Amino acid sequence: MRPPVTHHPARGSAHRPSRLLIVEDEKRLALSLAKGLTAEGYAVDVVHDGGEGLHRASESPYDLLVLDIMLPGMNGYRVCSALRAAGNDVPILMLTAKDGEYDEAEGLDTGADDYLTKPFSYVVLVARVKALLRRGQGAGASPVHVVGELRVDTAARRVFLAEEEAALTAKEFAVLEQLVVRAGEVVSKSEILDQVWDFAYDGDPNIVEVYVSALRRKLGAGLIRTVRGAGYRLEAER
Repeated sequence: MRPPVTHHPARGSAHRPSRLLIVEDEKRLALSLAKGLTAEGYAVDVVHDGGEGLHRASESPYDLLVLDIMLPGMNGYRVCSALRAAGNDVPILMLTAKDGEYDEAEGLDTGADDYLTKPFSYVVLVARVKALLRRGQGAGASPVHVVGELRVDTAARRVFLAEEEAALTAKEFAVLEQLVVRAGEVVSKSEILDQVWDFAYDGDPNIVEVYVSALRRKLGAGLIRTVRGAGYRLEAER
């Protein structure tokens, strides 16, 4: 087994740089991502097959994995499932050339934290990486968010309303998560689109309204308030 390509941060920091592992068999893409993320100040390792990625992630403490789904030897779904089964809760951003709700749901069901479809914008990937690292750094806090009678467990991806579990699709949960982690704050439609939909999504931005309407039907009409011209705010129903 060849040792991984290791890139060290371009500039030092008073704090330990976040360690990232890229598991991607498209070598040019992997090395390009590594170069860019190194320039952002991260310490980056690169491997090119699933088995080696699982071994590295299991043996070394990483702050985040960028994990392709279509890998030789062991696909990304299996790598992700194996890490979660072993109790490894490292944040995982999955990459895939596939497209479709079913694939995204499968990726999230195996324990991935986020999902990007190729081809993707490097700027959006960096934004997702930073968001996941912030979430991971706050891992000491409870993953359970309570707003009135609503309880959202972001780790188990379960939602309860007055102790009764609500059945949400993967996309509905993802939209709700963006609102509940910032409960009481206004979250713009563009922020939700950037975090929940693929960056390359060029359809009607009003798709967010469709999912907010679905959440209101399932969780109560007064839970998510529309702030005209600004976005949405999740708050306890009065």
